[in-house]
Amino acid sequence: MAKKFIDVMDTTFRDGFQSVFGARVLMDDFLPAVSAAKEAGINHFEFGGGARFQSLYFYLNEDAFTMMDKFREVAGKDANLQTLSRGVNTVTLDTGSRELVDLHAKLFAKHGTTTIRNFDALNDVKNLEYSAQRIKHHGLKHEVVVTMMDLPPNCVGAHDAKFYEKCLRKILDSGIEFDSVCFKDASGTSSPEKVYQTIKMARNLLGDDIHLRLHTHETAGVSIACYLAALEAGADGIDLAASPVSGGTSQPDILTMLHAVKGKNYDLGGLEVDKILKYEEVLHECLKDYFMPPEATQVSPLIPFSPMPGGALTANTQMMRDNNILDKFPAVIKAMREVVEKGGYGTSVTPVSQFYFQQAFNNVIFGPWKKIAEGYGKMVLGYFGKTPVTPDSHIVELAAKQLNLEPTTAAAIDIADKDETKSIAYTKSLLEKEGLEATEENIFIAAACKEKGIAYLKGEGKVMVRKNSNMPKATTKSSSNQFSVTVNGNNYNVEVADGFNNFSIKSITLAKPSEHKESKSEPKIVSSTGASNEIIATMSAGVFKILVNTGDSVQSGQTVVILEAMKMEIPIKAECDGEIEEILISQGQTVEDGQLLIKLK
Repeated sequence: MAKKFIDVMDTTFRDGFQSVFGARVLMDDFLPAVSAAKEAGINHFEFGGGARFQSLYFYLNEDAFTMMDKFREVAGKDANLQTLSRGVNTVTLDTGSRELVDLHAKLFAKHGTTTIRNFDALNDVKNLEYSAQRIKHHGLKHEVVVTMMDLPPNCVGAHDAKFYEKCLRKILDSGIEFDSVCFKDASGTSSPEKVYQTIKMARNLLGDDIHLRLHTHETAGVSIACYLAALEAGADGIDLAASPVSGGTSQPDILTMLHAVKGKNYDLGGLEVDKILKYEEVLHECLKDYFMPPEATQVSPLIPFSPMPGGALTANTQMMRDNNILDKFPAVIKAMREVVEKGGYGTSVTPVSQFYFQQAFNNVIFGPWKKIAEGYGKMVLGYFGKTPVTPDSHIVELAAKQLNLEPTTAAAIDIADKDETKSIAYTKSLLEKEGLEATEENIFIAAACKEKGIAYLKGEGKVMVRKNSNMPKATTKSSSNQFSVTVNGNNYNVEVADGFNNFSIKSITLAKPSEHKESKSEPKIVSSTGASNEIIATMSAGVFKILVNTGDSVQSGQTVVILEAMKMEIPIKAECDGEIEEILISQGQTVEDGQLLIKLK
């Protein structure tokens, strides 16, 4: 009896890069590995979408559409090239209008896509209907998704096999046209038994002719067991990655899964061990200079309690490294549990996973529930669709007050259509104002990436890739046995005892920031009301916008600077009336917590 053929999608070049390197891998560095994968017999790739759209403009100064075109050239005309889309959000963290949802499908079809995997993090089927229609209209295959995760202990009301059956029945009842069905667990927290029961249920509902697959991550350490459970329950396909971007926060390794099915009645994509070994050798060579974040290679026992997707975990830790606040990461992950418990049980997959993380981040930095993150607040208020269960009423009240928004039950796409800033005409006007050509690609880049998209199109993009060859040395010798050491973005002064044989550390002190920090010898100037005339950063972040000029008059409470960290904008306000005496920062600069930004007089 012939073995059952199991389709393998290689996620290396999209989810693998996102899960390990925060999506920051340059095109010319990885294309040789695509050729090697093709030679190894792989014909189904995830090659774009998700965070591998915005990240190219944010961090790589590359064009996602050019990358997709070149990938198609290397992979060949017959390859099944797949992208990831977030329903009404497409490839952004915000909802899109019908115009932009249609333009997304049109452009991805134009630039080499075969299949779009289409999901909604809230499992709100209304958010899938229009995007599915446009995907099929533009001649693409549509893979519709039910998103999965496990809830923290003692949470009930969603994310069990019965809940997923209800979601799948709603998809079927809606009349959404699809070519395949995927159950997607971005945090890798579902148990093998739940996976088995869910896939078995789906197979019974769909019959034998619909292609059914599972996507998961190794983050919680149960991915291989979940894939075996899915195959036993009748799945037709699974997602795997290649080393060094496999395991840990990513998908299981192709070789590991080939080993796991030895002696079983499954043929994994017709793939052969020796050919995959050669492919992985090429990939290792391509990526050998990239800094491998240690958290990307780990399995975390805490993830089932605070479900952080692999694809979002390193993206967030990379941003925390950029802002010298990586030491806060354990506390943020711990704080996520309460954020999930009170947020209505949306699946922890982008954009909801980012909303969870941003709110947990705010709870750690500013105090529990003192500052509601905009995305999280809009989610609990209904602006992204209907959450699986009703969010905590107190949190809804806080969100409404802080964001000055009322709860809504309107469809997310209808709300987006009423927002002028999400129209093609509005985006065209922005491009014309900057003297940029209003091609469909430029319109979508500007609409999806906002100011950073415009900056890229103007030639002002930055490359922010962590390579070992261009990272600062860990230690530098100064004088008199004193060293400056950088650990997780924090600078320390280390003094060691004399003598090689008697080496010992005499002292370690946190280095004093050298730039624009408040000096103890210079008392802070205050106004007659007791408010400070110095405007300082409230956290380590990048300078996103400076809203004032030297000589401007400002009022107490007026926003003068907008910082950016963790994909959030943080307004910095004046504490008193005054006149801008000196601006000590520039746009794009990274500042530290407590750093002096502006002086008033």
